[in-house]
Amino acid sequence: MGRYLLKRFGMMLLTLFVILTLGFLVIRLMPGSPFDDPNYSAEMTRMLEEKHHLHEPILVQYYYFLKDIVTGGYWGVSLNLEPMTPVWTVIGRRIPVTLTVNFLSLLIALPLGILAGTWAALYRNKWPDHVISLLTVLFISVPSFVMASLLQYFLGYQAGLFPLIYDATGTEAVRLTSLVMPVLALSFHPIAMICRHLRGELADNMRAEYMITAQAKGLSLRQAVFRHAFRNSLIPVMNIIVPLFTNILAGSLVIERIFGIPGVGGLMTRSINAKDHWLTITVLFFYAMIHLVTVLITDISYGLIDPRIRLGGGRDD
Repeated sequence: MGRYLLKRFGMMLLTLFVILTLGFLVIRLMPGSPFDDPNYSAEMTRMLEEKHHLHEPILVQYYYFLKDIVTGGYWGVSLNLEPMTPVWTVIGRRIPVTLTVNFLSLLIALPLGILAGTWAALYRNKWPDHVISLLTVLFISVPSFVMASLLQYFLGYQAGLFPLIYDATGTEAVRLTSLVMPVLALSFHPIAMICRHLRGELADNMRAEYMITAQAKGLSLRQAVFRHAFRNSLIPVMNIIVPLFTNILAGSLVIERIFGIPGVGGLMTRSINAKDHWLTITVLFFYAMIHLVTVLITDISYGLIDPRIRLGGGRDD
């Protein structure tokens, strides 16, 4: 297990380095300069360009960028959105609300998707299965931003149950209430994806020979499903957790704008539009790091779900 973790961790660091390199080169090659803002005088622009080595070739710029990160943990400052503020300070103020929205969406989606998929498989080709299948198709087909708009209109505007826009200045209860609709909007698609995959896997496992043997030994269908088929069906479902979390993160880029949530998602588009290059690179790195850590956690969870899977054994993975 330790060998496997070290190998996966090393691959994660290598992937982060590649993403950081490509992100830096692409963003720095974009047309325009971060000092196009009229607030920067010619003298200030010259001083900042010298400080960040922007007058050097792009590979030299990247060398100094990496050197500052490795030797001093310096990722640069925001030049336009929050001038002269360290980029991690800008992001750090927004991380809590972004992670809250995304993790709450995933925490809601996992149990509801598993419950719906299991119920649909147990009542296969009966009315509960048909209703769940219809809702699954609906939730997969309709984008999260459309769901967000519908929730805003019906639950926020018509019913007045929740605030239309996130209230960052309100009390803790008001802020949590403001997150209900964004979390719901991001939850529908992952609920449907988990339900669809688990329903298919359970339906296949329920027709397997070991299920017939288990029932022949005296177990009821439900007992055989939850003791044997359910665990075997969870392993393939774990493969979709990573893309689901990535989809939620991608969806939050739009959802945060719709509900006015001051999270990291809005920073990406705002920093690109403002040509705030160091902030854009750091936000990209943040999202890549979250995704890769989720991949690592998912890989480790395989061994927890099924002990037959040996991670980091004597042979190469």
